[in-house]
Amino acid sequence: MATGTIPRSDIDPYSDTSILSPYEDYRRLRDLGPVVWLEAHEVYAVARYREVYDALHDHTTFSSASGVGLTETLNKAQKGSSFTSDPPYHDYVRGLVARHLKPKALEEFHDYIEGWANTLVDQLIEKGTFDAVTDFAQAFPLAVVPDLLGWPVDEGKERLLEWATAGFNAFGPLNQRTMSGFPLLKEMSEFLARMSVPGNLRPGSWGEQLVTDAKDGKIEEYLLPGLLGDFLAPSMDTSVSALSSMLWLLGTHQEQWEEIRADESHIPRAFNEIIRIESPLRGFTRLVTRERELGGVSLEPGMRVLLLYGSANRDERHWTEPDAFDIHRRAVAQHVGFGHGIHGCVGQALSRLEGHSLLKALSTKVRSIEVGEPTWRLHNTIRGIASLPVTLHT
Repeated sequence: MATGTIPRSDIDPYSDTSILSPYEDYRRLRDLGPVVWLEAHEVYAVARYREVYDALHDHTTFSSASGVGLTETLNKAQKGSSFTSDPPYHDYVRGLVARHLKPKALEEFHDYIEGWANTLVDQLIEKGTFDAVTDFAQAFPLAVVPDLLGWPVDEGKERLLEWATAGFNAFGPLNQRTMSGFPLLKEMSEFLARMSVPGNLRPGSWGEQLVTDAKDGKIEEYLLPGLLGDFLAPSMDTSVSALSSMLWLLGTHQEQWEEIRADESHIPRAFNEIIRIESPLRGFTRLVTRERELGGVSLEPGMRVLLLYGSANRDERHWTEPDAFDIHRRAVAQHVGFGHGIHGCVGQALSRLEGHSLLKALSTKVRSIEVGEPTWRLHNTIRGIASLPVTLHT
């Protein structure tokens, strides 16, 4: 029988201060209780691992169909994507995108992506000091993703990151970060509509296959812009966050970098630990559809809860020494840095392939990674570095 009361807090996880340095606020929220009322945004926050994990695996109660953002007007505008839907519609729409992004489907691109990774690392070694974000973390997905999706060479590519940034910001409150992205969202919508016209995407690409399926009557044409957008967002910003954090963490943990260099079998676990300790996604909301107990308290239908992935991944109730970076951490694949359950990031297999390929290329060519001080990014939904000087020593 759930008897717990829900505490209140004036913590604002969307303030500039909290975005730049979130972990103490996350700890305070976890200590207050399994569910906390955030006065600043009039929403319930779930900050502990067990409760976040449980909610992500009960999509019937914690629904995405009414949006996963903080602002109801924007939630209504974003309905219909795989992000903002529930089964059975969710399974259908996600399947159209996921067929290209599953590990098995990506196997044919393994050599292609590893080749890009080796080329980029060679270029950065030659360059000397470079920026981890613009020259490494952004450069790699921008070289790979548009080609896989079939974007025209002379259109759209230079705007993809800005569009993805605006899209993820819109999952937060209606603050200046969100509102400044409205013109970009309009621009992205117009571009995706143009790319939905047969002949505008490269033949044989993932995007062109979707357009062909619609032309042949296999999928509804009105879904095309949203489906192309579903490819864009999860393939870009989360990867940029993970790859820039990767250089920073390995540059500040030389002893663990030496272990990776000595044994490539550490790479998958190391990448998971990077995602755990610096989760690319700060969190999304869900709408409670029926009475449900969570962590000993009762939730009522109509309540909107903010599931804080970045906090769950540092919950001392679940993780041993959660603030320590440790590539030997046991059961690190349990992290929720890409979400979990049926709404786990659809692009995470591609992100892993990119991360693993770059780690492999670095480990074979780079003796040490020298990093400066990171400047952290102000973003409503993505936790990431804005700039970081790096030098690769061979």
